[in-house]
Amino acid sequence: MPAIARIETFAVPPRWLFVRVETDAGAVGWGEASLEGHAEAVAGAFAALSDRFIGADAEAIEDVWQVAYRLGFYRGGPVLMSALSGLDQALWDLKGKALGVPVWQLLGGAVRTRVPVYAWIGSDRPHDVGENARARQGQGFHAVKMNATEDLGWLDSPRKLDATVARVEAVQAAGMDVGLDFHGRVHRAMARQLAKAVEPLRPLFIEEPVLSEHPEAVAQLAAHTTVPIALGERLYSRWDFKPFFEAGAVDIIQPDLSHAGGISECRRIAAMAEAYDVALAPHCPLGPIALAACLQVAVTSLNFVIQEMSLGIHYNDAEHDLLTYCADPSVFTVSNGMVAAPQAPGLGVEIDEAKVRDAASKMTKGWRNPVWRGPDGAIREW
Repeated sequence: MPAIARIETFAVPPRWLFVRVETDAGAVGWGEASLEGHAEAVAGAFAALSDRFIGADAEAIEDVWQVAYRLGFYRGGPVLMSALSGLDQALWDLKGKALGVPVWQLLGGAVRTRVPVYAWIGSDRPHDVGENARARQGQGFHAVKMNATEDLGWLDSPRKLDATVARVEAVQAAGMDVGLDFHGRVHRAMARQLAKAVEPLRPLFIEEPVLSEHPEAVAQLAAHTTVPIALGERLYSRWDFKPFFEAGAVDIIQPDLSHAGGISECRRIAAMAEAYDVALAPHCPLGPIALAACLQVAVTSLNFVIQEMSLGIHYNDAEHDLLTYCADPSVFTVSNGMVAAPQAPGLGVEIDEAKVRDAASKMTKGWRNPVWRGPDGAIREW
């Protein structure tokens, strides 16, 4: 059996944490454990994973997952599950490469050959939003996502909702479908009004209309709107998703494959969602390894609908975007609103290791979420 001989982590710009696993035979697999703003904490969690799994069977992916999850006693949460996610992805990458097939073949084979995708757009002005949507259209996208509102307090002027409606109309005038990300920054009463205001425009979905720490509020909002409700980027296991399924509160789940237990757990979450007639649209404003892992699950999950990807987002640094560390960026080519199912073995993305090591060696400061405040000086959700 190939044994795990070495586990390394690399914090690289703009805000990602890559995981490299090497076997005693010299084979290498890559994963991504990015937890934006908390790379140091996740890297620290790998000390325990290394202690436990150096020398373990690299092919025993499920056993590694269960031991890592259950025998740490304290389980779940963003840090531990992100670390486990990166390790899990790397082991799937190793196994696919060893067998000469893409991971989706190991998951049962493809139910689709192409994966619908969407991209992020910014700006709070309708004209700029429309221009940004057209730019994404020029990149091959048919759909985008944007903030529902840049700033909305717990009880705010209803007139602010008009700006959201205008921005949605501008994107749709550009011929694009649009999802609205509330980022959980809107209080329930305002979220209900905003959902009603955009309902006639039929957006693809409203994302995190309220924080997922308020499942009762999500269920209440779901009863007041026909717009599909999406959430899940801040949920980390099937047990976290369970109450939302049972309440019938969500239409689209968005687990992040770098936060929610990797390919192994997100595959289970997707199957669980299918039993409740809930769609899958993985969260992924991250790097190439995370996106490659998402594509493997998308290709094999019948209830998958659309994949987020951060193509062309430069994070205030034009030298670092989704393709920076890819030896062959063509694997993520967008055409007619879709990306082709990866065909290369493993995760299907070739990482430029020399570039990763060089970038990691130059990292002097970790990325942190900016602090947002409203006109009254009170903190706003990211």
